[in-house]
Amino acid sequence: MKALQIFSDEALERGREMSPDQILKFLEDFRSLHASKPVKSRLISMKVPEDLLAAFKTKASMEGCPYQTKIKQLMKGWLHNPVT
Repeated sequence: MKALQIFSDEALERGREMSPDQILKFLEDFRSLHASKPVKSRLISMKVPEDLLAAFKTKASMEGCPYQTKIKQLMKGWLHNPVT
């Protein structure tokens, strides 16, 4: 059974005032409190120009970071600080 959180009107109002970082932290904390197993990852497929992927892999390697990890870091960063 999945956990269901019910919020009061006051809690919802506080939530409207939260930054994206605070919302993401809340959701991660809630999930970790109620998760009985590790968070699943999903395999995705996307087309990327070969030269872009090669350059990305090279730069990630130069930083000592696996390129897929770097992609996930960039995705999380975008959620925290979306470019408008």
